[in-house]
Amino acid sequence: MAFQVPPSLGREPVGKCRRPRGRTCAAGLVFVALLVAAPVAFSAQAASVPLGTADSFAVLAGTTVTNTGPSVISGDLGLSPGTAVTGFPPGIVNAGTIHAADGVALQAQADLTTAYNDAAGRSSTATISADLAGRTLTPGVYTSASSLGLSGDLTLDAQGNPNAVFVFQAGSTLTAGSGSHVLLIRGAQACNVFWQVGSSATIGTGSAFAGNILALTSISMTTGATLNGRALARNGAVTLDTNTITKAACAAGTTGSTSPTGTTSPTGTTSPTGTTSPTGTTSPTGVSKPKPKPHHPKPKPHHPKPKRHHPKPKPHHPKPKPHHPKPKPKPRKPHKPPAFTG
Repeated sequence: MAFQVPPSLGREPVGKCRRPRGRTCAAGLVFVALLVAAPVAFSAQAASVPLGTADSFAVLAGTTVTNTGPSVISGDLGLSPGTAVTGFPPGIVNAGTIHAADGVALQAQADLTTAYNDAAGRSSTATISADLAGRTLTPGVYTSASSLGLSGDLTLDAQGNPNAVFVFQAGSTLTAGSGSHVLLIRGAQACNVFWQVGSSATIGTGSAFAGNILALTSISMTTGATLNGRALARNGAVTLDTNTITKAACAAGTTGSTSPTGTTSPTGTTSPTGTTSPTGTTSPTGVSKPKPKPHHPKPKPHHPKPKRHHPKPKPHHPKPKPHHPKPKPKPRKPHKPPAFTG
């Protein structure tokens, strides 16, 4: 990248600034440094593996799709060039269509081949051992010349970037043991996880796997295994047995699916913890902010209502009693007639 120096700056000695213009020159140097560093920062962000029309498929096979038990597939189910899709019902296809040897499945297989070659051709970030159990990995391209296995739990840490991409390159097989798990933390999304498998993949009984499996030959999902992602086999079969496969969807504003906490900030990206503040928006740290208490409580009155210092006066002179009580009348004697004298 070439930069032209304005004529006004050309008069200044190289690497020096006059004192009055010191701030302007410093700002210019910082701006130039940012422009030089920008291509490096952008190139560090790996793009997701493009699936093309295969993106709408939860299951895609080359020869057959065989199901046993009440499997639930969320997304399209496709087969090409084979024609035999068996076990539906009792299997169920939700929010999708079965495409057997039609033009849609044929195009999806062509796009799957392109995606497989893209994932296989990426430069390796690190070489990994056969068993990934107990490890925590950050975004990158991880390569094994032979097989890859998972006997326990694998944690994928996106470090707060919902667009982080994880690519695993297995030279031969991929085997996830019974009860194993792929855990996605800090914004990691299943739709941005890709397992490029040089031959066949087996997902063990009761395991919970995540990511898009791009297998050259076949994929076998054993009893009760679940997959948050896609089972895409180029040349062989996909075999199911009472499984749940959910096509990984991309979160709004990102290239991946939703994170474990599932909440989105106003910019469309997911916060690390996804908790919501009292106003209903996600805080930068994902921690709920308590409702602030008022700094000044309602003041109490300084002067309480005064009590009456002088109670209601009683009368000093009670009502006088009469000095001379009213005389009681004397009872009258009965009148006797005079005695008879004649």
